[in-house]
Amino acid sequence: MKTIFKKMALFGLTAGAVNAQEQPNDSLVGKKIVLDEVLVSAVRVTKTSPVTFTDVKKEQIQSRNLGQDIPVLLNFLPSVVSTSDAGAGVGYTGIRVRGSDATRVNVTINGIPYNDAESHGTFWVNMPDFASSTESLQLQRGVGTSTNGTAAFGASLNLLTTKVEQEPFGEISSSVGSFNTLRNNIRFSSGLLNDHIEISGRLSRITSDGYIDRASSELDSYFLQGSYVDDNTLIKALLFGGHEVTYQSWFGVDAEVLAADRTFNPAGIYTDENGNTQFHDNQVDNYKQDHFQLHWNEQVSDTWSTNIALHYTHGRGFFEQFREDDDFGTYGFEPLNVNGELVNTTDVIRRRWLDNDFYGTTFSGNYTDSMVDLIFGGGWNKYEGDHFGEIVWARFAGDSNIRDRYYEDNSTKTDLNLFTKANYKLDKHWSIYGDLQYRTVGYRANGEDTGLVDDTFNFFNPKAGITYDMNTNNNFYFSFAIANREPNRNDYENGNPKPEKLNDFELGWRYVTPNVQVNTNLYYMGYKDQLVLTGELNDVGAPLRANVGDSYRLGLEVDANLNLGDHFKIQPNIALSTNKNKDFLFQRDGVLENLGDTNISFSPNVIVGNMFTYMPKENLQLSVLTKYVGKQYMGNIDAESSVLDAYSQTDFNVQYVITTDSFIRSITLSGLINNVFNSLYESNGFFFTFDEASGTGDITTVEGAGFYPQAGTNFLMGATLRF
Repeated sequence: MKTIFKKMALFGLTAGAVNAQEQPNDSLVGKKIVLDEVLVSAVRVTKTSPVTFTDVKKEQIQSRNLGQDIPVLLNFLPSVVSTSDAGAGVGYTGIRVRGSDATRVNVTINGIPYNDAESHGTFWVNMPDFASSTESLQLQRGVGTSTNGTAAFGASLNLLTTKVEQEPFGEISSSVGSFNTLRNNIRFSSGLLNDHIEISGRLSRITSDGYIDRASSELDSYFLQGSYVDDNTLIKALLFGGHEVTYQSWFGVDAEVLAADRTFNPAGIYTDENGNTQFHDNQVDNYKQDHFQLHWNEQVSDTWSTNIALHYTHGRGFFEQFREDDDFGTYGFEPLNVNGELVNTTDVIRRRWLDNDFYGTTFSGNYTDSMVDLIFGGGWNKYEGDHFGEIVWARFAGDSNIRDRYYEDNSTKTDLNLFTKANYKLDKHWSIYGDLQYRTVGYRANGEDTGLVDDTFNFFNPKAGITYDMNTNNNFYFSFAIANREPNRNDYENGNPKPEKLNDFELGWRYVTPNVQVNTNLYYMGYKDQLVLTGELNDVGAPLRANVGDSYRLGLEVDANLNLGDHFKIQPNIALSTNKNKDFLFQRDGVLENLGDTNISFSPNVIVGNMFTYMPKENLQLSVLTKYVGKQYMGNIDAESSVLDAYSQTDFNVQYVITTDSFIRSITLSGLINNVFNSLYESNGFFFTFDEASGTGDITTVEGAGFYPQAGTNFLMGATLRF
């Protein structure tokens, strides 16, 4: 038993959201539970590592888990900004950390990469209600530790799915709310059968009309897990996935429409033969994604453990568009003679498809004793994606047939990484940390948007740091890390992108007592050829990026957990930063200008959050959650028209648990009022410029912007019955 708790201490398995220095105090039974946590030990860190991080257990988000996506549930963490296209946290959502967008946040599930290999994006809409199958999360800010998948340029978010349950249970959960939002799910576990085998699962369905007009969501998901466990072995097989059908809401609105009709959605708009404005009723994104994971963890001895995993993901789907007066040349149509007139444009309904496969393996070995915690491992992954477009209807179609393909291309990407990292304890106060990763990436594509791509990248990503435990209450750390990463598919649309490089310095102090925990850190992130968001979107609503030479992010983050007696808890956090492009060049009115140091797009200088919780009784919890996000620029030229105004929101959350001795073991009632004070704000948007030539040949640079309005006061309430 001493060995078990020794490993728990080394892996920090029981650390809370900010309690990174607390000792294990959970009443866990045997190695079975410990082995569950070891699945993510290769990508997670503890307070012995010089890395800035926050741990979140499922219990900390359970009262708010009523159907909204994981980025929304994590909105109140330090340096985090979440967004929602439909305006209410259901459907397409996104997360930014330290001003870095979702393509720069490395996401793993049980150590397996989740970011799309080609776009680097994280599409939570493909796994609705996944928070209900998540045991814990760890958000590492900055480069963090070596992990699988694309390099972290803003943060790493790793998720551990449902643990092996000792006892059987069944659970039914339903929630309803504003905009006709409805979430239903069922969960179950067999408990340990014959002390070795457990089967658990979940089925979920979420529907919502969305805050934005027609921004509806129909989301289905499943999760099935089979586990075998004994004193030294854990084998897990997981099958999970989802099917989303969402009406498109990624177009946003300009400032004029925002003031007049903030819920207006231009998606699918067209004019019929009588001149009436119509909206295509099937302007949807329709995508399915299925994941398979197989994990085998072996506790070889008191000091050695190994883990190997195989994974496979299959995704397929399309988004449908009504296009008005499109050119025949786009679809390979020949001009037609209709009633004596030459016709070379047509209204058309098209579907743009993506059919992809992602598979590979990850592996690691871990040696621990009283002085050393050594982990080595790596991963090999391959992505194969088919991109093609279909015509499902055209007003004038010539000799074409239904589902004719008007483009067809494919892409492949291979990713191999090997790493070794170690934490060595010099004495009772000092420990040193080293982390070396080699990563090689090959990318091939032949799309019209990308051109012919045949690139290979070789990256070496070293990290080093030192930790000083002054006493049981105070812990200091310093680290330096280098990260390199390759461009994504959309970057090739803008020309010939360069890979980018980041030097990340982190200096931190952690203070922990039974009632007060404080984390403070300074960071400097210096970039070479950073691919920053330009503010523009491509024709499918994806953000475009461009290399900007030298840039940096400098910031201070403070978060705390304060227990005020037995009934009150305050969890404030603040992030202050400056985020600059150095000597930014921009062509205005036909003349190339050096604008000096400009603000990096979508990087607020101030982010403040707080969670105030009152627990008058053991089974009753009341929380007030607040968030303030400072002014942002949606472009990189500090244009006033690109400003995204500062905003704040306040949510109120209540949870009441009724326990019984009957067949129904407990009933949990939850309520959430979002945006209590009905703040009208926009958390995201886009910005673009284009050159316009006058009759005299003079060139004028024109600016434009769009915004994604978020819902005013809205609510969710739910009930969970556990058997």
